[in-house]
Amino acid sequence: MDIQEILNLADHLIFEKTGKHLDDLQQVILRGTFQGKKYSEIAQEFQCTNGHVRDVASELWKTFSDTFGEQVNKSNLRTTFDRWQFSIGSSTNIEKDFIGINNINFCPETSPSSETINPENFHQPNINKRQTIPKPKIDLSDAPDYKKFYGRTQEIKTLKKWILQEQKKLVILHGINGIGKTTLALQLIKNIQNKFDYIIWQSLRDSPPLKTIQTRLIQFISNQNPALETSENSHLLENLRKHHCLIILDDIQTIFNSNKLASHYTPEHENYSQFFQLIAQLSHQSCCLIISREKLREISTNKNTSVRSLHLKDLDEEAATKILKDQDLQVDEQWQKLIYFYQGNPTWLNIIATTINDLFSGSISELFQYDPLFLDADIKELLHQQFTRLSELEKQVISHLATQTEAVNISTLLDNLQIPPSDLLNIIKSLQRRSLIEKQENNFTLLPLLKQYVLSNQQTSPETK
Repeated sequence: MDIQEILNLADHLIFEKTGKHLDDLQQVILRGTFQGKKYSEIAQEFQCTNGHVRDVASELWKTFSDTFGEQVNKSNLRTTFDRWQFSIGSSTNIEKDFIGINNINFCPETSPSSETINPENFHQPNINKRQTIPKPKIDLSDAPDYKKFYGRTQEIKTLKKWILQEQKKLVILHGINGIGKTTLALQLIKNIQNKFDYIIWQSLRDSPPLKTIQTRLIQFISNQNPALETSENSHLLENLRKHHCLIILDDIQTIFNSNKLASHYTPEHENYSQFFQLIAQLSHQSCCLIISREKLREISTNKNTSVRSLHLKDLDEEAATKILKDQDLQVDEQWQKLIYFYQGNPTWLNIIATTINDLFSGSISELFQYDPLFLDADIKELLHQQFTRLSELEKQVISHLATQTEAVNISTLLDNLQIPPSDLLNIIKSLQRRSLIEKQENNFTLLPLLKQYVLSNQQTSPETK
């Protein structure tokens, strides 16, 4: 089995599991492994860190292990592929179906299949004939690239319980920019994909009309255009009743109004509100997972409804520390301070770790020697995207909280701000939906990085005070 044959087979396996083809680094790792290269040599060839190569390779070996039904690693990869080729070579039909991938469908243009091959069957004892199990039809073409997954064990358990055991129809995953919502959702799909007939990821990054999204979903699930005399809502719900579907709608915040309180739809997207309520209230056997920086406000999430909402917060210290280790930062007494200041946010930690490597050869202490509260320009831009969406009254409350050394209660805010009580309560709720303020008992505060961002803006832009 030459390297190109191995790459072709590996690409089919990865596509079957993830809905995506091998990327450039994965191909380089496979080539290097079969050529007997060390991870350090592969990293040098691809111009990335040794740790990053190990992480990507580890994900590959895990995927192959799950597929082949046996432990696969760097040392036994070639023999495993050779043995697999021999197994499928013993049956002309099996080889045709597997290598041709005739029965696996991920894109809307292809029709769903009733049966596919389970590779694990070839390694189970006393199996003398071809066995088939249904495979989900998956379209992740609109999903972002998968990033290294850290921690979140409890969050995965919670989401699996809601979706699989309790069969909730609408699950809302929300949290601040960069906290890892999409990465968590992609990891969740890996865990539960075989429980569904159809899985599709749709991003609302370009603020599409609801009809566009509905049409895409119907075409993917039923492989046909909605009938002219049938509404998109009823046609889609018919498919959600007929099939067990998982629909992921990402970047929901793009259909909300800027410069107003959180989660208010723009006029052209108000019909999304009714759509989400129909998904939550009507009878069907599917689930819609919504990913947003802002929590939806009109959907009830009490225990008696079919809706659940998970606020994604910072990583725990163990997972955050793993990020810093993978970035090859020097171990010192400043690690905990760095994690606290950057709020255990995986995106922010990766950005600042890269900066520390570029400027100070991995020394956190040296960074803090110059600036104990360093606001990286890339992180500042991410925060700017979120703060520009605030209403003027929200900015006023945020600016005041930034000047406070301790958390303050609503009464204190009323004494210091010329805002009517009813307006202030709505503002506090809105800022909570945006994950921009933290509640400590009955007091509210900004976390250090957000406070630093606001104060730096006040110094450079007096009009934003």
